[in-house]
Amino acid sequence: MAKLSERDKRTLKLGSVGIVLILVYAFVIDPWIDDWLLTRSALKTEWARLDSIAPAGSGPAAKQASLVSVVPKLEMPKTESVQGPLFRGKFNEQLKKAGINVTSLQFLQSARSKQAGGYKSLRLQCRGKGKFAQVLDLLAGLGENPYLVGVEELQLKCDTKKREQMDIVLTVSTFVK
Repeated sequence: MAKLSERDKRTLKLGSVGIVLILVYAFVIDPWIDDWLLTRSALKTEWARLDSIAPAGSGPAAKQASLVSVVPKLEMPKTESVQGPLFRGKFNEQLKKAGINVTSLQFLQSARSKQAGGYKSLRLQCRGKGKFAQVLDLLAGLGENPYLVGVEELQLKCDTKKREQMDIVLTVSTFVK
């Protein structure tokens, strides 16, 4: 093998540096720039969403009021004798508003003792009939119930004779002291 001249050595060094720079750009800098652009566009979208909730010209009190209107309303748990009828009444009102024909609405006995925060779960089961669109309306409006904690169970069964009618079993829960 022939000895390399200084010019050849310099050419190989510059070529090696060029290859390293190309690889660094392709595998480090370009993905980093793409990620940065995605992050900036996501941030811009979130700022636009925040501005739609509270316009930029409004003061802090107006922003707070409009933000509170978006957040669901919640009530602190009361004793079972107070919270139970309130929860049942509000849920029954929501069922009627959605147009669901209720056949039974009853509280389920919970075998659990009080949870760590001193509250226990009270479950209310509803059986009824309705259409799928009515069930969706009910589920969409459940956030308006200030006593609701969550939906524990939802069963839908189509009626064999009337396909648009469904048998509904819905169990919802709240916390009580």
